[in-house]
Amino acid sequence: MEEPFNPSPPRPRRRRVFSGLRNSFLTGIVVIAPVGLTVWLIWTVIGWVDGVVLPFIPNSYHPENIMKTVFGNDTQVRLRGLGLLFFLIFTTFVGWLAKGLLGRSLIRTAEGLVNRMPVVRSIYSGVKQIAETVFAQADRSFEKACIIEYPRKGIWAIGFISTKARGEIKRRVNGGKELLSVFVPTTPNPTSGFLLFFPAEDIIELDMTVEDAAKLVISAGLVYPNENGGLSIKNSENQNNDAKKV
Repeated sequence: MEEPFNPSPPRPRRRRVFSGLRNSFLTGIVVIAPVGLTVWLIWTVIGWVDGVVLPFIPNSYHPENIMKTVFGNDTQVRLRGLGLLFFLIFTTFVGWLAKGLLGRSLIRTAEGLVNRMPVVRSIYSGVKQIAETVFAQADRSFEKACIIEYPRKGIWAIGFISTKARGEIKRRVNGGKELLSVFVPTTPNPTSGFLLFFPAEDIIELDMTVEDAAKLVISAGLVYPNENGGLSIKNSENQNNDAKKV
């Protein structure tokens, strides 16, 4: 005798509601977290700059004292940004002065004094090289995103093409043929990584932008750029469905 067909019982309504709430909560976290972290970071940096710069500004010019003078002593307002404003004005003025003849003469004199100090000159030269590398207008960004076979054949890694090899490295390696310097970042912190030199023919340049490639690295492969120029993210609901199928 054949047993009647018993379809699987329907999913409890309470579980469906809980799953929907959980997915909505995770989606909200994905939306809010980048905005919240960005605002928090900007607010923290402004506060840090104010804490360093404001001690050099007379108290009568502090925002709190100005507010008390205008609206009375009972006014309690905490304003940020004055120190950052003074820092930007001062830095711009120093840069403008350094481009002139007098500024260049003062810089050469100061560097001459620093170079006579054994320990200080090492610190100064290192910091100066880092600053020039980071803030140089011509070479401050990577040229292209690429993919390379690293650390062995058959394994591929995302990299960023920085410059063409020059000088001694080009002369001594690969018979003087064209070499490209490639920065291979780590995940999820792309500020650390490896500087590698590859022959140009061993590098596959990608159509995605440097920013999209960086997002791919930071997300550990979860965020891919799509063909329309946007980003493709696999949401948690699809992941749950895939897991159930397995």
